[in-house]
Amino acid sequence: MLSRIFKALAEESRVRIVCLLAERELCVCEIETILDMTQSNASRHLNILRNAGIASVKKESQWAYYSISRGFIEDHRKLYEYLCEKMSGDVLARDAERLGAYLRGGYTCRDIHANKRAVREAIRRTKRSE
Repeated sequence: MLSRIFKALAEESRVRIVCLLAERELCVCEIETILDMTQSNASRHLNILRNAGIASVKKESQWAYYSISRGFIEDHRKLYEYLCEKMSGDVLARDAERLGAYLRGGYTCRDIHANKRAVREAIRRTKRSE
């Protein structure tokens, strides 16, 4: 099982997703918008994280919400804490800034589905207020 976890975390996009999920539960469309990736890429990476026991999914209507699996946190707390502490760098800082812009903008999945391009552009333009 541990080898599956490390294999899942060996890809940068999946580490970026874990960083976002460490902050809060997110829908697939929110992850793809914030990370500027396709829906199929986001879903593929999320499936790998779910199969490794890192992420869990909760379905509500047509939305699928992902979060860090409680089992992962309970069984691998030190690894989880290490990841949260060590995940940094320009790419992850930019992702965190974009997540913050998304949240401050009050966007929802409905906004993304109505006009994904406009939401992506809005969060790209928004700078973190310091």
